[in-house]
Amino acid sequence: MRKIPAKINIAEEIKQAHRQLRVAAYCRVSTAQEEQLNSYDVQVRYYTEKIRSEPKWAFVGIFADRGLSGTSTKKRDEFNKMIKQCRRGKIDMIITKSISRFARNTADVLKYVRMLKEIGVDIFFEEQNIHSTQPGAEFYITIYGSIAQSESENISANVIWGKNQSAKEGKVPFHYKNFLGYRRGEDGKPEIDPEEAKTVKMIYERFLAGDSMRGIVEMLDNMDVPTPGGQGKWHRSTVCSILQNEKYIGDALAQKTFASAFPFVKKRNKGDRDQFYTENTHPAIISKEVFDRVQELFKRKSCRQKAIAHAYPMTLKILCGKCGTPFARREGRSGLVVWVCRKHDKNASHCPMGRIPETEIYTAFVRMYNKLKLHEGIILKPALAQLHDLNDALQRDNPAMLEVNRAIATASEQSYKVSALRSRGLLDADACAAKLLEIEAKLAELRRERRRLLKNEDIEEVMDTLRQTADIIHSGPERLDSFDEALFADLVEKITAESQTRIRFRLYGGIELTKQLREVGR
Repeated sequence: MRKIPAKINIAEEIKQAHRQLRVAAYCRVSTAQEEQLNSYDVQVRYYTEKIRSEPKWAFVGIFADRGLSGTSTKKRDEFNKMIKQCRRGKIDMIITKSISRFARNTADVLKYVRMLKEIGVDIFFEEQNIHSTQPGAEFYITIYGSIAQSESENISANVIWGKNQSAKEGKVPFHYKNFLGYRRGEDGKPEIDPEEAKTVKMIYERFLAGDSMRGIVEMLDNMDVPTPGGQGKWHRSTVCSILQNEKYIGDALAQKTFASAFPFVKKRNKGDRDQFYTENTHPAIISKEVFDRVQELFKRKSCRQKAIAHAYPMTLKILCGKCGTPFARREGRSGLVVWVCRKHDKNASHCPMGRIPETEIYTAFVRMYNKLKLHEGIILKPALAQLHDLNDALQRDNPAMLEVNRAIATASEQSYKVSALRSRGLLDADACAAKLLEIEAKLAELRRERRRLLKNEDIEEVMDTLRQTADIIHSGPERLDSFDEALFADLVEKITAESQTRIRFRLYGGIELTKQLREVGR
């Protein structure tokens, strides 16, 4: 046997030896307390200086989440942005203080360590002095990760016990900042805010008078009525919450939500945990009689809406290509089911679009799915590739983006300096808080501008949706012989009726496919 040595690419070896590592840092603090926020600013400053001072490293950026738990990565925006940058090949190494700062969920730690290792990204955990790409690193990461998770579970158990005790004693938690109608009284208990209470009463009155949610929202916006948080516009969900909250009749239901087992996902309590209902805990704004009438009206409307929404798979999904009106389902005495433009149905002269048999739409969907399944590589992959290229193009050679990033870096530096002055006792606490709020507002505006310039969040969302569509088709049946309601619901966002013989399917993710319903002249 003769050994054939591996070829050595000298040029590549030299290139790699002199290449700078593209390094980013990840920081996180789990509470909004002042000392923790100071820690946050110190971390950002420390890692910025550390990476910039190393000649063999190229500074990519600092990804930092404030006031967020490490038990889940779903709501950590900066963490998820960092992972996306890694997937795009923009980062070679991540530095973080410790495994617990990276994530307190062992499953998450291992998931991202393995995923990043596969694409060549190293994670350096300073406190444990571990590089994730080192041999045997995963064993130690698992041990330290399990310890961090156990700490979180113990803390959570103590918090849950405390909340349960408070609920049993009838203590009512009030989040005054985002709760309309009440304010904290001098005795620390809730008292009615007269001006906000007028808004609450008006919402109840208009709902009982027959106004729709949309109508109430438009009325409040047109009147410039402040929202519960005092910012932004009114939303349907906000009005619904006010109309269904028992606190407005002076009662309190404790434990409406609960945290599931690790990783502590917040869930609505539908009988999973004990609840405690306490009457007359604080002054009422709405009478119990009015509240009960509103709940009964809610129940009737909900039943009607559910009956409509779940009756037929194509309800509200078919739009008229001539006038944009949604189609309605009609069933004749003979049993023939058709879909027709509502405007045409009321008066044929108002819209020329006629009726389309339901069976023909079903058949068109079956043919469309089978075509996609047969040619998924030709239709779906180029669309994903095109979105990816567009996303990258938006981030290159953009002077405005460079200017915004510089402004963000300057504002972050100011935030650090203000916190440093406060910690040394050189700045009054109130003045410090006011300045930090001013800087945060500026940073929020700059980040919004950066998102506007990039426009990549929308693209990334579309890419994720299109990937899901591709996965559904890839894992779906090899061939459809009849209409599949579940598959239709998962794939089709809407249908546009271009004519009585031609419809256009729009899939989730933006792909559109046109189908002929029947031969012309049939």
